[in-house]
Amino acid sequence: MSKRCVMFTFSAEHIPEPIIYNLGQQYNVVTNILRANIAEDKGWIVLEIEGDEGNIEQGLAWVTSKGVRIDPIDTESKES
Repeated sequence: MSKRCVMFTFSAEHIPEPIIYNLGQQYNVVTNILRANIAEDKGWIVLEIEGDEGNIEQGLAWVTSKGVRIDPIDTESKES
């Protein structure tokens, strides 16, 4: 099992879509929302994703293909 922490940044068109739910269901990963800020015209979510490394990679590629920006979060520096 692998674990990743990422930040999704998206525009208003993505807000009504269940992207995080679909990510978990379609790619068999566990998602945990750590922080989020969603407004009418944009939003961001810090998300922890746990599962098989291949499933995480495929899932993140799918999210990117939907037009969502993904940035890695460095969790090591926060744990020190």
